[in-house]
Amino acid sequence: MSRKKKVILIQSSLLFAGLFILIFTYLNFDKRSSNKIFTEEVKLEIDKKIKKDSTSENVFYDIEYSGIDLSGNRYILKAKEARNDENIDGLLDLKYVNAVFYFKNDKILNISSDTGMYNNRTLDMLFEKNVKGNYEGSNLNAEKAEYLNTKNLLFITDNVKLVDFRGTMLADKLIFDIKNNTLDISSSENEKVNANINYK
Repeated sequence: MSRKKKVILIQSSLLFAGLFILIFTYLNFDKRSSNKIFTEEVKLEIDKKIKKDSTSENVFYDIEYSGIDLSGNRYILKAKEARNDENIDGLLDLKYVNAVFYFKNDKILNISSDTGMYNNRTLDMLFEKNVKGNYEGSNLNAEKAEYLNTKNLLFITDNVKLVDFRGTMLADKLIFDIKNNTLDISSSENEKVNANINYK
C-alpha cells in the first residue's frame, strides 16, 4: 500500500473516531441534562404554572362598561380587574370598582368599593368591602351596596354611615329610589336611626 493511501486511511479512521466520540458524548450529556432538568419536582411546578395560566385566561384588566339603565340614566363602571364567573353567564367578578351614575336631573352619584360584581345582561351591580359613595355633597360609607337596574333601586347595607352638612347619620339600611329620587332609611328590629344633626 502506498504512503498516500495509508495517510488517507489514518485520517479517515481518526475522523470517524472523532465523530463517534462527539456523538456519544452529546447523547450522554443530553440524557444527563434531561434527567437533571426535568425532575418530578420541576414537572409538578410546570404543571401548576400551566394550570394557573389556563385559569387566568378569563381575567381582564382596566375594564370599562358604559350604558343607560331602564330609567334612562347614564352610567360608567370601571374596575382594575375583572374575571368571568364560570357558573353564571354574563356575570363578572370585579376588583377595585368605581361607578358613576349621571341622573337625568343632572345629579351625579359616585360609588367605589374593593370588590364587586356586574351582570352585563341585567346591568345589576354589587359593591362590597370598603364601599364609599358621594351624592350631592353627602359622603357615604358602608360594606355593601347593590344596584338593581330592573327595580331602579340602590340598596346600601352593613355599617352604613352618612355624613353631610346637616350632620352624621348611622343606619342599617338605605334604599335609594333612583326613579323617584327618594331615600328611605331604616334600622333593624325597629330601632331608631342614630343621627347627629347640625342645626346651624
